[in-house]
Amino acid sequence: MTDDNSLTARTEQNDIDTTDMTTESESERRDIVVPMRVYKTVTVFSTLLAVVSVVIGFLFLDAATLNVSLVGDLVRFILVILNISIPESVLSSLFAVIGLGSIGLGAGVYVIGTRFRAQGMGKSQEDASESSDTNG
Repeated sequence: MTDDNSLTARTEQNDIDTTDMTTESESERRDIVVPMRVYKTVTVFSTLLAVVSVVIGFLFLDAATLNVSLVGDLVRFILVILNISIPESVLSSLFAVIGLGSIGLGAGVYVIGTRFRAQGMGKSQEDASESSDTNG
């Protein structure tokens, strides 16, 4: 091995070590370690809020695309009672925006909720340094 080759090998090894440390520190920054009681509470309520938000979002998308949806009929009934007149195209657009926003909110809540982990829990499977053989 020449001096150039050994220098290149050492530089590549340093790059690999730096990459491993960067990945480890990034994953540690993303995870929030909390007591088990807090972890359970956050997991339950964030999942519940995410699911409800996504379902409501799809109900509003349904109201935006169909004229025979429960949510759409309810909103139209309330608008008639309040004597408010909104064109159908504006109402459909409003339903679509509310639906997409609600789905986005649910996704965001779920992502933030998965950042928590309890004390004593290991790293996530993605960050684990051991390789697993799943080929059977």
